[in-house]
Amino acid sequence: MKGRSFLTLLDYSPEEIRALLNLAARVKAEKKRGEFPERLKHKNIVLLFEKTSTRTRCAFETAGYDEGARVTFLSNSQMGKKESLEDTAKVLGRFYDGIEFRGFRQETVELLAKHAGVPVWNGLTDLYHPTQVLADLLTIREHVKKPLSDVRFVFVGDARNNMGNSLMIGCAKMGMQFTALAPKSLFPSEALVEKMRALCKETGGSVTLTEDLDAVCGADVLYTDVWVSMGEESRYAERIALLTPYRVDRAMLERTGNPDVKFLHCLPSFHDLCTEVGKSVFETYGLREMEVSDEVFRSPASVVFDEAENRLHTIKAVMLATMTDILD
Repeated sequence: MKGRSFLTLLDYSPEEIRALLNLAARVKAEKKRGEFPERLKHKNIVLLFEKTSTRTRCAFETAGYDEGARVTFLSNSQMGKKESLEDTAKVLGRFYDGIEFRGFRQETVELLAKHAGVPVWNGLTDLYHPTQVLADLLTIREHVKKPLSDVRFVFVGDARNNMGNSLMIGCAKMGMQFTALAPKSLFPSEALVEKMRALCKETGGSVTLTEDLDAVCGADVLYTDVWVSMGEESRYAERIALLTPYRVDRAMLERTGNPDVKFLHCLPSFHDLCTEVGKSVFETYGLREMEVSDEVFRSPASVVFDEAENRLHTIKAVMLATMTDILD
């Protein structure tokens, strides 16, 4: 994988994704033992951010520092303002050995990768969030005591966003049984669904779209995300009306019939009134919790903070795989 960019899991084979997960488990164990081989010593990495971030920025920075790299956080560049994407990519490719981008358009990260001459990593776009899904898959491997290919995975909520897209791709690649439980208006695109169903014929997985809450029966994993993504803040009333029946609460957990079901969320989550957004939604709509109840979020079924930590280890694996010979 050395020299390749990481823009979407569509570009990676099931075998390559497994190799990244195995590498992530390896570097996680190294860190737990206090081992820091510094395999990226004298490497320079730049992080380009159009959107705010907690986990993505901190994971990339910490992963770089753990491996001996030097990291620049850049949120005020001339990219797209006074300098074209192509020119920016060529300049940064002369300065840096790897580039991360977190922003809006998938086309932006693809143009950076086309012209930079160094690996480019997608830290989130409106279409895809591949580093998050690697962390999700690693977390499932750690907490669900069966092979990924036997896992029944249900995504609940807004299934046509970057997380819905990327989780469907990741599950299809790993041969998992993926269900999108959502209103029809928030189903993922038909083109991507058909592409993933074709892939499932090779991997043994499946893709199901449904509005029926009984789809959670037998689930090993329930996953949800915020109802309103960045840039869609004007749609709270619409999304609340559509998605309130799909809140992950104690009744939904019990409906799975699986006492060992796990709850995942990519975070941040609006499960209480401890955020400005949560308070505003409560004042306007009377909701104390949105996509997940506070009870479920804090329950033993929830592995969201293990999942958040795994962003670090899987991102480190991506950086090492694409910048070194570690997988040769």
